[in-house]
Amino acid sequence: MERNTPPPAVSASQNRRGLFRESEPFASGWLSTGGPHEIFYEECGNPNGKPCVILHGGPGGAINPTMRRFFDPAKWRMALFDQRGCGKSRPNASLNDNTTWSLIEDIERLREHLGVEKWCVFGGSWGSTLALAYAIKHPERVESLVLRGIFLLTERELRWFYQEGASMLFPDAWERFCAPIPQDERGDMIGAYHKRLTSPNRSIQAEAAAAWSQWEGDTISIRGPEARPSKFNEIDFAIAFARIECHFFANLGFFPSRNWILENVDRIRDIPGWIVQGRFDVVTPMDAAWRLKQGWPEARFEIVWDAGHASTEPGIVDALVRATDQALKL
Repeated sequence: MERNTPPPAVSASQNRRGLFRESEPFASGWLSTGGPHEIFYEECGNPNGKPCVILHGGPGGAINPTMRRFFDPAKWRMALFDQRGCGKSRPNASLNDNTTWSLIEDIERLREHLGVEKWCVFGGSWGSTLALAYAIKHPERVESLVLRGIFLLTERELRWFYQEGASMLFPDAWERFCAPIPQDERGDMIGAYHKRLTSPNRSIQAEAAAAWSQWEGDTISIRGPEARPSKFNEIDFAIAFARIECHFFANLGFFPSRNWILENVDRIRDIPGWIVQGRFDVVTPMDAAWRLKQGWPEARFEIVWDAGHASTEPGIVDALVRATDQALKL
């Protein structure tokens, strides 16, 4: 019997685009919010280039040099910033006045500070959530959206990753995630972690933060725990990441309704958009990207067949680099 054999994976990847060259910031500083937070930001690329803002994930993650490399530094003026409580922003790991809406205000504050009229908004995972929420609130300020690993921050998605679903694909990593939580509290893992991550005892925070962060690090790549990024093992990063992320998730993103983004997606349908999604993304499964595309049919939608959640997987890099090149033509 003749067998239908797919082409070898190597041939599919030979023409994939890679990251752009590294580029150093040409400006950086801290931006006052008028409250307890100071936001660290940097600008990279061409000071006279097309403006974009790059939103990191988490919430509670931080910017890093690789994030600059999805854009041609000769043609883009890139702005990046550490969201409240994380990275170089001050004070570290603070939950005070730290909501989706305050972060949207920070994006606008940064845009005005940099003298930008409209910009491309780029984000993956939680960065896609924040990008979509920002665009819904300020569509007149968004020239285009380039999104990866769509996360709508719904109860369904949170339950999949923190209660039951991803646990069946990564039982080894899930066992480590459950370890700090007594059996009788495991019916609400987010609630149990929230109690520990907001404890005044730093050692309790640290134990919970390490397990919370490593669970995400273990599932971010299709390679599994062996590909966990080293930053998830760094306790200072882990505490800020886990505290802020759990704070947002325990409050369902501070959205006024359970499906707020899709309920308001009509506000962004005139904005050119690119959606890039790994077929085997366990952290933010493809269902959310699929539902977003159904509500926003004008957006370009690309499924990367051999990728999980990580932005640095070759197929994801290729799709995002092609998207930012296309966005230059707008």
